[in-house]
Amino acid sequence: MARVVRGFRTLRNHWKKSTFAVCVLSYGGYWLYGKHCDNVLRREACLVAREFGRQQIGPQERLRKATVILNPAACSGKANNLFEKNAAPILHLAGVEITIVKTDYEGQAKKLMELMEQTDVLIVAGGDGTLQEVVTGLLRRPDQDAISNTPIGFIPLGSQNTLSPSLHLLSDNKVKDITSATLSILKGETVPLDVLQIKGEKEQPVFALMGLRWGAFRDVAATISKYWYLGPLKTKAAHWFSTLQEWPLVRDVSVSYLAPTLRPPDLPPQKPPRPSLLYRIARRLKNYWSPPVEEPPKVEEPEEWKEQQLSTLELFIQTHNKNPVERRINDSLMICAEPDNFTVGEFITVGDKKEEDPTVFTKASTKLEASACRLQLPEGAAGFYNIDNEEYEAMPVEVRLLPRKLRFYISAERREQLLSQMQ
Repeated sequence: MARVVRGFRTLRNHWKKSTFAVCVLSYGGYWLYGKHCDNVLRREACLVAREFGRQQIGPQERLRKATVILNPAACSGKANNLFEKNAAPILHLAGVEITIVKTDYEGQAKKLMELMEQTDVLIVAGGDGTLQEVVTGLLRRPDQDAISNTPIGFIPLGSQNTLSPSLHLLSDNKVKDITSATLSILKGETVPLDVLQIKGEKEQPVFALMGLRWGAFRDVAATISKYWYLGPLKTKAAHWFSTLQEWPLVRDVSVSYLAPTLRPPDLPPQKPPRPSLLYRIARRLKNYWSPPVEEPPKVEEPEEWKEQQLSTLELFIQTHNKNPVERRINDSLMICAEPDNFTVGEFITVGDKKEEDPTVFTKASTKLEASACRLQLPEGAAGFYNIDNEEYEAMPVEVRLLPRKLRFYISAERREQLLSQMQ
């Protein structure tokens, strides 16, 4: 008992050192526990991958080949280490032959796509910027119709991974997100995604999976990081300071658009069986004696463009890829425009919500459904677009929807969750 009393007396007399020691031990214990949890996640994922690797393949079959486009600069330069420790062992254990191609500078992924040979799986390990470059390079190829059938896996390693919530169940654990995204590639379940083709007057087209954003909220979002010293108040402060410099922040734009197109029925997953020989012979004889009447060639009707003048704080042209499993009647993109009559307080409140999810729009916003649109900016209008969170100079552009152009791997759990939200 005397030793316990002496111990408490020592802690009381040296309370500063004791407090520091408790803090260090607590942080160290929390860090070690986190490392242990990460190792458990890796071990469980590797056990699942090993079952894929133990599956027998026929003598004429070959190992699946995967090309990985890795951006080492993503995740503050830790992307290479994260991929090597979490994703690469899973792919190796599953028997996937991987070729890792690392990018050294911005725009290199587009050039790499021009030289990429045929592969069974294309894996993008990075963030929004890397993914957009890969998609743009892929769809600029002369053989893009054939190569766009290659399934694509997205491993979220960037600071911004906008597409990830549409494909995977996300958590606060980076290791869990990476391993689950890698396992979804092995399980092979895919979902078709729409693509936006964005073309200026002179530039080559750029392709986007989420959308094009333009306006005051976008401009303010680009400045939020400058107010890091304000902590949780930085978002509200950035919007408030922008209103002090200029108000109102209304933009005028002319939008021309085409009506949405009817979505064709989904093709069956498997080809129907070939008819019997007798049926085919009878059909040929019938066509020989009573040939079908040739239909006159269809005359292409001119595109009917509708024009609308908008005065808005923000314009967002987006796909429906936020919920890719949703059943829709039309193939369309959405043109969303906020009203121009916000007060300063409403501007700050709405801007705070848009920082969490830029696709959120108020009830008073204008929403148009279209298959294509053209943006005509007023003369002298400066600024920038955000195309999948990548900055481009604002200019007149034409945006066309390429419905269900690419196939991405999706986890079965996320698919079920998205389907349940629709019910």
